[in-house]
Order: sequence, then structure tokens, then C-alpha cells
Amino acid sequence: MDTTLLSPNTAYYLELEEKYGAHNYHPLPVVLERGEGVFLWDVDGKQYYDFLSGYSAVNQGHCHPAIINSLVEQAGKLTLTSRAFHNNLLGEYEQFITQYFKYDKVLPMNTGVEGGETAIKLARRWAYVKKGVDENKAKIIFAEGNFWGRTLAAISSSTDPSSYHNFGPFMPGFENIPYNDTIALEKAFQDKNVAAFMVEPIQGEAGVVIPDEGYLQKVRELCTTYNVLFIADEIQTGLARTGKMLACDHENIRPDILILGKALSGGVLPVSAVLADDCIMMNIKPGEHGSTYGGNPLACAVAITALRVLREEKMTENAATMGILFRNELANLQSPYIKSIRGKGLLNAIVINHPNPEAAWDLCLILKEKGLLAKPTHGDKIRFAPPLIITKEQILACVQIIASALKELEALSV
Repeated sequence: MDTTLLSPNTAYYLELEEKYGAHNYHPLPVVLERGEGVFLWDVDGKQYYDFLSGYSAVNQGHCHPAIINSLVEQAGKLTLTSRAFHNNLLGEYEQFITQYFKYDKVLPMNTGVEGGETAIKLARRWAYVKKGVDENKAKIIFAEGNFWGRTLAAISSSTDPSSYHNFGPFMPGFENIPYNDTIALEKAFQDKNVAAFMVEPIQGEAGVVIPDEGYLQKVRELCTTYNVLFIADEIQTGLARTGKMLACDHENIRPDILILGKALSGGVLPVSAVLADDCIMMNIKPGEHGSTYGGNPLACAVAITALRVLREEKMTENAATMGILFRNELANLQSPYIKSIRGKGLLNAIVINHPNPEAAWDLCLILKEKGLLAKPTHGDKIRFAPPLIITKEQILACVQIIASALKELEALSV
């Protein structure tokens, strides 16, 4: 890594990571040490707008005072008991989140990918116990372009070679169909061994790919007709990010299994949850699934506050309003380097139109220099997903930063 153009402070930290850390990420060359609201500061004191929000884990803004207060207060009392014993917050959290999303039961986990694994286990068990699928024959259908993590199970469903190449053999019982294709989905459902269809309502890592209107409703109808569980991966799209509490709410549909994570803790610590009704959840018996940290009292306290903050501060409504403003202002730029703009709420992306395959990366480097942090995905796409507390004035200021960066990209192309 060439650190000659970076400050000595930044270069020091990057060189440490280069020498002692696994090289499994390719971050922008910025070293952050503080965050508040929509802003981040690097080790040299430079301020940035955060337009990634920890991949939508920081929906409530960096270091939200109420969430931090809950964290600190509970950390001084009790952090972990394991599920070998009861703790005084788990039941309260379970009651709170199940009533919040209107499901019978919740199974608490830590990371988003653990939530995905849990949902698949629940679906397989349901298929054997309730649907009558022969043992070891259950199938889970996924959409091409999906991303829900990098465990062996997650990459077994991936269609991205950078995720799965040279990591096989893979999990059996997984099949892929095209995203946003209900004809292919119904064809897959002809197989009576299909237990579930797991899908992101909007594909985030793929570049904010939004399905046709009515797609989720049709998925719901097909799952009901063919007795297949609808698993909604709302880890990135949920918790007010798209202008509704859940992205599924845009079409007023209810999945059989709901997976949440990321902003469930406001970016404070790993917390995920899998919600389902008794007919699905109660097929798992003691000792058949669990986690040392899942449902720990620290996570329970933080998650309750994180969910309360979303509603009390009307972040869903702000995401919807600011998202429309942001997309309209981007469109008004009429930049030849923006091929398309897509998004819902404050989950947005642009597709870069440029002969240089590294143009999206270059644009993000320019944006960084101008005080806005974003990250490319899949080469030519850049996600723009600021914390949901962002204001109109801040949106307008950030669009001007993007406009200035696009002009600099043009200058580099000459």
C-alpha cells in the first residue's frame, strides 16, 4: 500500500493494519476515530458526512445519546449471563420487539449472518415437522444477486464469484432463481420439497436493486398458495431505512420469518433478531439452536432503546422525505456520469457511466477529499445511505459536494 500521499498519522494506522491484519477488505484510505450524528472525524481531525452509515447499522446516527446512555447504564450492571440462566432484560426485550413487529416469538442472535442461518434452520425444521418433507430433502430458494454474509452457508447461496470462488464444497439444498421474477419463483415452487424463499425486499449489496411494484405481494401470494415460508432479509432494508419501518411495508405484506440486524443496536454492538409465529418458532426445542451472546442483557437494553428512538424521533418519515429530496436533487445535476439513480427512502445508489472501470472508486476518493464518505459496490455503483437524522440543509450541502466531485471526475477524464 502506497501511503506516501497520506498524513503521517493516517499512514501509521494503515501500515499497522497492512502488516498485522488479514487482507480481506479494501477500505478507503481514511482512518476514523470519532462520530456524532451524521458526521465522522478522522485521526487528523477532518470532518466528513457519513453516507454509508455502517452499511445501514447506524440509522439513528453515530453515538446517539439515548442509545449510548442505555449502553453505559447497563454495562455498569450486567453484560452477559449466557442462556444457561435467565436475566431480567431478555423477557422485556422479547415482549417489546414481538409487539413492535407483531409476531408471536423472537429468537435473539448477534450478527446479521447468524440471523440468516437461524431463519434457514427454522424453515428446514418447519418443513420436516409441519409440511411433511422427507428428512434431508428440504430446499431453500434464493434470488440471484443476494448477499446476507460470508459464512459457508451464505456463500453457498451466492452468485458472486468473489464470495464463493475456491471456498467449496457448498451447502446442499440451496437453489437460485432470478430476482424480481415471480414466474421463475412459481416454477421453483412446483418442487414439494421447497421449504422457504429467502429474499431481500431491496437488494442492497448488489447496488440497491429495487423490484417491480407488486413483486413482494406476488411472492407473498405464491408462498401462501404453495405452502412455502416467505423469509424477508430486512437486515439492511429494515428499521426505517427505506422510508417505512420495514421495506415489506411498502407493499403491506407480512413475511413468515423476519430477519433484523444492523440498526437494531444503532451501530453500538452486534444484535440481530429472527421473528416468527409459534407454528414456526416452536419447532425448535432446548439445545437445538442458540448462541453464547444471543439475548445478552446489554444487547437487550440497547435494542429496546434503538427501536424506541426510531419511532420517537420519526426517522421513518424523515427517511422518506429526505430520500425524495436527495434523488430529485441528484437528477437535477444532469451529470453525464450518472447513468441511473435508484432508491427508496435513504437507501440510494447511483450507477456510474464512465469508460474507466475504476471511475466509481475514483469518485469516492474525490468525495472523501471533499468531506463525504461513500463506498462503491460491484464496480460501477455507489451507495448513498446517510443516517436517518439527516436534515434538508445537510442533504442539499451533500448534493453540492457530489456535484463538485463529478466535475472533478470529468476533469480527470480529459
